[in-house]
Amino acid sequence: MTVADWREVAATANKAFLLAFPSLFAIINPIGVALIFDGFMRNFAGEDRVKVASLVSLYSLLIMFGALWGGAYILSFFGVSLEALRIAGGTVVALSAWQLLTSGEPRAERMSREPPEEGVSGDPLNLAFFPLTLPLTTGPGTIAVAITLGAERPASGEGLLAFFLGASLAAVANAVIISIAYRYSDRVTGLMSAAARSVVSRLSAFLLMCIGVQILVTAVGDLVTKWRFM
Repeated sequence: MTVADWREVAATANKAFLLAFPSLFAIINPIGVALIFDGFMRNFAGEDRVKVASLVSLYSLLIMFGALWGGAYILSFFGVSLEALRIAGGTVVALSAWQLLTSGEPRAERMSREPPEEGVSGDPLNLAFFPLTLPLTTGPGTIAVAITLGAERPASGEGLLAFFLGASLAAVANAVIISIAYRYSDRVTGLMSAAARSVVSRLSAFLLMCIGVQILVTAVGDLVTKWRFM
C-alpha cells in the first residue's frame, strides 16, 4: 500500500469513528443510566459494583459489535430494508426520548430511589445482563443505531476494513466510558444535586429525541429519492 492508500484508510476509519462515537454515546447516555445503576447496586459492596460494571461494559460491547458487524447481514437475510430499520429505530428512539422528556420525574431519578426487584438481592452478577445491560444500557435504540451505522459500510475492499476499525473503536470507547461511569456511579450521584440530575436527564432526553428524529428524516428522504427513481 502506498502512503496515499494509508491516508485514505486512516481518513475512512476516522470518519467512521466520528460518526459512530457520538451516535452511540448519545443514545446509551452512560451518565444518565449511571444513576439507575447506582440505584440497583446501592445495597451491594464496592467489589460487587466493580464486577458488575465490568460485566455490563463487556456485554454492552458484545451487543454493539454484533449489531455493527452482523446486523445488516441479518436484516438482508430476513428481507428487512435499511429504511424500514431506520424508521422503526428512529420511532422507538424518538418516542422513548419524548416519554423521558415529558415525564413528571426523570426516569433515572425515579429508578435510582427504587429498590431492586425481589429475588435479585442474592447475587449481584445476576443483574449484569438483565436488566442493566439489556434493556437499560444497550436497548433496542442502541441496537437500531448500531445496525444503521453498520449498514453505512463501504461495499468491499480496504475501505470496509477501515470503516469497521473506526466503528469498532467507537464501540470500545463507549464501553470504557460505561465501565468508568458505572464503577464510580455512587460518586457521580453524590456530586450531583437533584436539580443537576434533572437537568442532565432532560438534556440527554432532548438530544436523544433529536437523534431519533434525524434517523427518521434520513430514512424518509432516502425512501422519497428511491421512489422518484422507480
